[in-house]
Order: sequence, then structure tokens, then C-alpha cells
Amino acid sequence: MEDNKDFKTPPRRGRMGGPRGMGMAPEKAKDFKGSISKLMSYIGRYKIGIFAVMLFAAVATVFNVIGPKILGKVTTALSEGLMRKIAGTGGMDFNYIGKILIIVLCLYLVSVIFSFCQGWIMTGITQKVCYRLRKEISEKINRMPMKYFESRTYGEVLSRITNDVDTLGQGLNQSITTIITSVATLVGVFIMMMSISPLMTIIAVIILPVSAGLISFVVKRSQKYFKTQQEYLGHINGQVEETYGGHLVVKSFNKEKDMVKQFDETNNVLYKSAWKSQFFSGMMQPIMAFVGNLGYAGVALSGGFLAIKGTITIGDIQAFIQYVKNFSQPITQIAQVINQVQSMAAASERVFEFLEEEEEDQEHEGAVSVENVTGEVKFKLYKGNIIKAGTTSPYSLYNESLASFTTGDLYDHHDADGFINLFGLPLKVRAMKLQEVKSNKK
Repeated sequence: MEDNKDFKTPPRRGRMGGPRGMGMAPEKAKDFKGSISKLMSYIGRYKIGIFAVMLFAAVATVFNVIGPKILGKVTTALSEGLMRKIAGTGGMDFNYIGKILIIVLCLYLVSVIFSFCQGWIMTGITQKVCYRLRKEISEKINRMPMKYFESRTYGEVLSRITNDVDTLGQGLNQSITTIITSVATLVGVFIMMMSISPLMTIIAVIILPVSAGLISFVVKRSQKYFKTQQEYLGHINGQVEETYGGHLVVKSFNKEKDMVKQFDETNNVLYKSAWKSQFFSGMMQPIMAFVGNLGYAGVALSGGFLAIKGTITIGDIQAFIQYVKNFSQPITQIAQVINQVQSMAAASERVFEFLEEEEEDQEHEGAVSVENVTGEVKFKLYKGNIIKAGTTSPYSLYNESLASFTTGDLYDHHDADGFINLFGLPLKVRAMKLQEVKSNKK
């Protein structure tokens, strides 16, 4: 199979006595900016919470970024103390080292606390948004005209509440904090690297275009396969739902082999697209590791040269290597978030598209009130046909004691004399006429 040539969308199927196939949104939104704008407007009521999340994420990142440089002073103090001890001029200053370690520990603890707070707040906002969306979609379904459901599969509507809302919620929960943290880390790490050595910073930054080019290549190659995987996963779900929902109809028309064949064809496309998408996605980590190792090698060589000249200390080199590691990680995270944001935009586009659909007028002139209509109507399914099996109502005029031939206070056999005479009158008149005709013939 070459690229997407063999990826053919299966035709829509008609009714089979059960729910129809579940369709899912493509990975990329048709109107990215419009979808994101609608989503931001929708979550506008939580802007204070989102601002708090952004603030906590930024503060946590700042405290986390400062740590390596301060920790590098410990390495420098240990190396200098060791040299003094060897030279016999002094020893280790453990008080100084202990104070630095306590400061670093406090910094990391504050960073963890702020990270926990932003995660807790963002999770609450996400769940509230998902709850509102599911509630509004559920209420919207009851106001939709029947023509909408006739032109779309049942699974397409169900996927708005399940797949799309879940995708939107996961993307919203992870993307905002990840983007803020990654950008803050990049800026903070760059500043700290420049404060240590501009030369080593230039060497480390050179790897960025290489990383960006490789990541862009992987993302472009994998995106179309992710799109196909998402689409055919929906087709698979729909076929399973349809087959089991209309199992009696399938058995009645002896369509088991056809359904298995159809499933195998769709599953084959899903397998190939999923394999390729996961393959390209898995390439990102080893590529970034290779590029990162090149950066480490450059930093180590330049750092050693500068240390020999006495420009920087050993602790600075150790801190700088840690910063190089922290510098490449946000780039990978941002690349991963881009795909996640695309998926989130596509899901939000589908959700808001449904919420903006034309509704059916709920109030019609001359409508009959069903407030006092009670009872049960029973149906049975036989070979694809629905047959009425009976009705019951607490307001039925039927009374067994009155309709039966049993004697009692409520019924007297003589009460039927009038009905007998009344219903028997046509027969009596007909007999009299026949008798009259016979008499005239004589």
C-alpha cells in the first residue's frame, strides 16, 4: 500500500434494525482558528482559573530552572575542597555545601507545590467543561429534527458525547499547561545558559534547526496516517455496533459472511495506518536522543576548553550539561502538543458544529397535550417486523366484572333484555317482511 491511495472510505449503510456506524472526526480541523476561538470563548467563564494555572505553571518552571545552576555550586565547592585537601591547604566546607543543598531542596519543593496546584485547578476546569458539553449535547439531541438523524449515522451523533468530548478534554487538560511550561522552560534555560557561557550556548543552540527539521519531517509523514487511523477506528466501532445491534436482522438474512468480510477490509486498513502512524511517532524519541547527544559532545569539548583557560568552573559545566538536556525536552513536548492541539481543534469543531445545528420547533399550534396520557404499549420483533403485542392503561373503561356473565350487584341478566330486543329488531323486521311476501304469493 502506498501512502493513502488504498484508503477508501466505506459507503454509508442503510438501516439494519439497529444503531448505525460510528463516524469520527479527522485529525485536522477544517477551520483551526475558528474552532480554537469558539473553544476559548466557551471556556471564558473559567478565565480566572486558567490565569491561575498559567501563573502557577510559570512560577513552578522558574524555580525548577534555577535549581541546576545553584546545584552546580555544590560541584564546584566539592572539587575545590578536594583540591585543597590534596594540596594540604584546607578541606571541604560542608556548611556551605549543606546550605546550598537546603536552598535547592526548597526550590524544588516550591516547584512541586506550584505544579500540583496548577494540575489540580486545570483538571477541575477540564472536567467542568466536559460535563457542560455532554449535558448540552444530550439536551440538543432532544431538540433536533428527525431529518438530521435520517441523514447521519447514529454513531456520528454518539461520538460527539464520547470520543470528541474526551479528546477535547484530554487536549485541553494537557496542552495548555504543557505549552506554558515548555515555553517558560525554553526561555528560562536559555537565559541561564547565556549567564554561564555565551559560546557554549551558541554551540548548543545550533542543534535547534536540525531538531526542528527532523521533527517537522516526522510530523508531516505521520499526520496523514494518524488521520486515517482515527477515521477507520470510527468505522470499526460503527460496524461492531451495527452488527451486534442488528444481530437478529443479520441472522435472518444470512449476512454473516458479508459482515465478516466488510469488517476484515476495514480492519486491514486500520491495521496498516495504525502501524505506520505508530512507527513514525516512535522515531521521534531516538532522533531527538541522537541530536541531543551531538549537543552534549559539543558542550563537553567546548566546556573542557574553557575550564582549562579558567573561564568557567567544573560546576558550571555540570549545570550547563543539565540545561542542554532541559533545553531539548521542551522542543519535543511542543512538537507532541501540536498534534494534540490539532486533534482537540477537530473535536471542538465537530462538537460546536452539532450544537449550532438547526433545532426543531418545540411548540406547535394546536398540539395535543399528553400530560394525562398514561399506560403501556407492548411490541414484539418477529423476523424484522414490529407487531403490537398489547396495551394497558389505568384509565381503561374495561371492567371485568361488568363485561363478564357472572351475577352480582353490578350486573343483572335482565339488564340485557333491552339490548337483546334492540339488536334483534332488524332480524325480527326482516322475518316479518319475509312472512308478508309469502302470504301475498298465496
